[in-house]
Amino acid sequence: MHACSDHSGEGPSVLDLPLPADVKRRWLELATRRQFLGRSGKALAWAGLANLMASRSQASEPAHGAMLPNFAPKAKRAIYLYMAGAPSQFETWDYKPDLAKRFDQDLPESVRGGQVLTGMTASQSRLPIAPSFFGFKQYGQAGHWVSDLLPHTAAVADEFAVMKSLHTDAINHEPAILLANSGSMIQGKPSIGAWLSYGLGSMNEDLPTFVVLTSKLPLFVNIQALSSRLWSSGFLSPEHAGVALRSGGDPVIHLSNPKGVSRELRRAMIDGVNDMNRQLLERIGDPETNARISQYEMAFRMQASVPELTDLSDEPESIWEMYGPKAKEPGTYAYNCLMARRMAERGVRFTQIFHRGWDTHLDLPNRMKILCEDIDRPTGALIADLKQRGLLDDTLVIWGGEFGRTVYSQGGLARDNYGRDHHPRCFSMWMAGGGVKPGAVHGETDDFSYNIVKDPMHVRDLNATILHLLGVDHDKLTFKFQGLEQKLTGVEAAKVVKEIIA
Repeated sequence: MHACSDHSGEGPSVLDLPLPADVKRRWLELATRRQFLGRSGKALAWAGLANLMASRSQASEPAHGAMLPNFAPKAKRAIYLYMAGAPSQFETWDYKPDLAKRFDQDLPESVRGGQVLTGMTASQSRLPIAPSFFGFKQYGQAGHWVSDLLPHTAAVADEFAVMKSLHTDAINHEPAILLANSGSMIQGKPSIGAWLSYGLGSMNEDLPTFVVLTSKLPLFVNIQALSSRLWSSGFLSPEHAGVALRSGGDPVIHLSNPKGVSRELRRAMIDGVNDMNRQLLERIGDPETNARISQYEMAFRMQASVPELTDLSDEPESIWEMYGPKAKEPGTYAYNCLMARRMAERGVRFTQIFHRGWDTHLDLPNRMKILCEDIDRPTGALIADLKQRGLLDDTLVIWGGEFGRTVYSQGGLARDNYGRDHHPRCFSMWMAGGGVKPGAVHGETDDFSYNIVKDPMHVRDLNATILHLLGVDHDKLTFKFQGLEQKLTGVEAAKVVKEIIA
């Protein structure tokens, strides 16, 4: 039975009509999980298709609440360097030289403002101020203050805008990471990469629109758990979920054909399975079946495209020198940064690299040195590499974590040994390329980097700004679910931070 036919077999099937693939896909997304009943259902389906065709006549992509992109994008693609565990702003981007003379003084209650503390420090008898053990210098024409821990990133400081006034709603890692990545502290919502896949679609049909790379651990303490819920498609079709590439064996599990199975035989097998799925789709009308067909097709194309993507033998020695020796070891952060550049070249819409270990409650100077050494050179190389290839102008690069760290020490305090607790009230991130104003600084914190004193920026504002740079109005990228027009930035107000846009 055809998707637009009633039980008498009247009418053509939408799937058989000479319509573009994205129109058929959108029609199926609009379908319910059961076939429309009788002629009233058929009429409703045809009305939806007619509306879709009218929309298509005005733009190259179907509408998701609005024509996308909503306006000319600054960036075509994005690379999100996500530091899970919350890097300390004191040892990276928020320079507070006056804290040196406040060493071991108690944090004034007027600064704390009655804030509820985590269980790690709530029982401490005092909250002693811990200045950073590391120095800072100014770099570039912009004069960004950058920690001595990040000399390679500092070398490209003129390319990025530093945001010092980020804040979030959660004080613990799991809800804060979910909020940053999906706009909600409750799991089950689509991640930012999934929203972009749904809204903007693919730029390369042979590779996933959204790719995730998890880096090998440089530090084996206080490791934040990562799971697919951070790159989930939530209530969107599964085809929009992030595809996680592995560092060992096949980059994607079961990517290679079994021994004795040729590519031609694999093609025939997929054609047979897809035929059965199409029959199931026509009989039951579940849009998830269409997603399954798309995933089989993508998997087949990836068998040819992914090996070429991950074959780094064509990279010249100058590139290995830029990214450092760890880039030759699959799964390292350096390797993943090089892979991100290769994916940007090949039109992957959204690449997210996760790097863990930044939860520095104790032994912070030693741990921050290890972590920054692992990410510094590759991060600087990625920015410089994108720029020399002419890709930085339309590739947005984002760096940051889920919240900040406290000015006071958790546990014991020495000048060269201290720890910092979670701090959601303020933290620092940066963005580069893709329409970002080079050298900009947005926001300001107080002398203790404890409270924001100028231009606060919620993580919802960050996500709204990322979407804006990619040509998307965050209020118009919606999907109706559970009776609500769902969106990445949720129901609370969010704003685009235009001060950091070129």
